Amino acid sequence: MEKTYVTKPEDVQRVWYVVDATGQTLGRLASQVARFLRGKHKPIYSPAIDVGDCVIVVNADKIHVTGRKLDQKIYYRHSGYPGGLKEVTLRNALNKRPTWVVEHAVRGMLPKNRLGRRMFKRLKVYAGSEHPHSAQQPQVLELI
Repeated sequence: MEKTYVTKPEDVQRVWYVVDATGQTLGRLASQVARFLRGKHKPIYSPAIDVGDCVIVVNADKIHVTGRKLDQKIYYRHSGYPGGLKEVTLRNALNKRPTWVVEHAVRGMLPKNRLGRRMFKRLKVYAGSEHPHSAQQPQVLELI
């Protein structure tokens, strides 16, 4: 009788990847980065165990969006006080904090629990082309 393989946390070996966001579409980039953070590209993938890799995204300020999303996509947040609803367009968010835009898109594609929060900690986003993770010897990841 064959036994079913169950992934154990000590079986996981993490790999560092670096992704260049220049000219990439925001949603497509975010979905593929989330896939690597979750570990769905590995044969040992298990939804209840954190088997994903670490991903570094560089050139987040050169991200691309389609249509008129720069002016029509609005991010909302609320202070908790009456009348405390704030809104920011994608254009203003990219000018102010381009790393937040990529992080926000990827975070929305991860699980909404403690497992997803741990996966999100392995995402590093930088606006420019430089990153301080050269000691981890990241592999270049070409996204489709």
